[in-house]
Amino acid sequence: MLEFVWNSFTLPSWSSVRTAMVRIPFLPTFVVLPLTSNTTVAPPGLGLWPNPSSLSTGSQYVKVAQDFNIAFMGEGRIPEDLNDAMRNTKALIWHDHLERLVVGRGSVDAEALLNSSISTLKVLELRLAPGSNNLKSIYENTVGVEAFERDESYRLEVPSDASTATLIANNTLFYLSEKTVYTFKAPIVISDKPAFPHRGTLLDTSRNFFTKDDILLTIDAMSWSKLNVLHWHVVDSQSFPLQVPAFPELAEKGAYDSRSIYTVEDVRDIVKYAGSHGVDVLVEIDTPGHTTAIAESHPEHIACANAVPWVKYAHEPPAGQLRITSQETIKFTAELFSSVMGMFPSKYFSPGGDEVNFKCYAHDPQSQVELKSSKKTLEKALSSYVEQTHSVITGAGKTPVVWEEMVLRHKIKLVNDTVALVWKSSSHAAKVAKKGYRIIHVPSDYFYLDCGAGFWAGDDPNGKSWCANTLDSKLWPRAAAAAEVFWTGAVGPDGQPRSVTEAFPRLQDFRYRLVERGIRPVALQPYWCALRPHACDL
Repeated sequence: MLEFVWNSFTLPSWSSVRTAMVRIPFLPTFVVLPLTSNTTVAPPGLGLWPNPSSLSTGSQYVKVAQDFNIAFMGEGRIPEDLNDAMRNTKALIWHDHLERLVVGRGSVDAEALLNSSISTLKVLELRLAPGSNNLKSIYENTVGVEAFERDESYRLEVPSDASTATLIANNTLFYLSEKTVYTFKAPIVISDKPAFPHRGTLLDTSRNFFTKDDILLTIDAMSWSKLNVLHWHVVDSQSFPLQVPAFPELAEKGAYDSRSIYTVEDVRDIVKYAGSHGVDVLVEIDTPGHTTAIAESHPEHIACANAVPWVKYAHEPPAGQLRITSQETIKFTAELFSSVMGMFPSKYFSPGGDEVNFKCYAHDPQSQVELKSSKKTLEKALSSYVEQTHSVITGAGKTPVVWEEMVLRHKIKLVNDTVALVWKSSSHAAKVAKKGYRIIHVPSDYFYLDCGAGFWAGDDPNGKSWCANTLDSKLWPRAAAAAEVFWTGAVGPDGQPRSVTEAFPRLQDFRYRLVERGIRPVALQPYWCALRPHACDL
């Protein structure tokens, strides 16, 4: 699923799909050009994704020199991940091998590129914005920083003459013909910033396990499409693949097998890699529901574990959830949260909170005894559980991120800066905002990428499923379409509302660029149609 955040309680208006521009991996968006452009003309044929806020182009060819270099024009030591960004940017420019998506591909420009008067771009300069004297690493500007404090704006210029380019975070300007890398729309001036500060992808690794390499490649693709938060739904009822330092037995007994575990070292690598790509990792330990896998190592903490029929006691198989009535379980949960938070330096932590099934507790003798002893209702027991476990999160200096039921269904006292994930319906966003909470909008009626592929039940071919295991083709390029919605906003650089007709050729271009970079996105159309924009339109 895809998610974005609203930074106020005033709800924005909706419109259709938008345009955008792709960011070079690792180049930090706090490095910008001291250049401006008042024109906002979006040209045909230039495959920028997602679309920038402001774009001005010409019609001249510019070639990239064989000894093309990227230079940081600032004082002090260049952070290691910025150095990596510069090196990787050069590698992508030369190794993308993407020819224009037109009939004849790169050969259509071969003759024009023989013109001796065409300028050659030799240097790309990176500069800090005026007044930005403190050069931090990309990781430092991403991890442990509030979403609203991150400045991802930038400016870019590619000249049409032989002068130096000043460029940040874009390599979709260039194409290949024979052995020449070039652009055909110079001069190019871009001024850009995101419409929403939180632009996320949620990845579930409990229902089906994905390898560390799968996750790293997903982070690559996220950075290219300007998505900046990986919401890692790492555990659930089906399996517990996360190695937790304080409770190693959870993964030892709760994972599908010994190969389907994320070690402490794996997590450290993923968090570091993500941070160096401008992606923050928001981890979720969904509780008190969705916790059956914990029963494999700690059955004392799970009510109605594997009870049947599962549909009576849970929203999905297998049934089982934490005993919110037990003080020992609350203590266990607090220690679990504390240990996991120590692995993830993000300012945000999600304790989940969706789909708590009270029938499970009615079926559980121990829960009933504890309720009677405490003289609490289930609602009061849940409120006490949330208050005690969330205090560990806020005590660690982090912001709780909960599913919408914690706000709309239950009468629970949440800390004021709690962020609510609106997922059941986009119509619920206004209700959550009215209660004064910030929103991450992940409505299943718009942004669940695994919907439409069958339900849990083996005899029901309809509905939605959270069991997708074909990661690349499920995510891409559909996630990129959402990324443009999150980055560009309601209108494109021409000031017009987003248009599928305008956006689709650019998305095709981005999809083929992903293929060049090792991603396996689903094909949007037959190749014949991709080479002939709009020829297959109705």
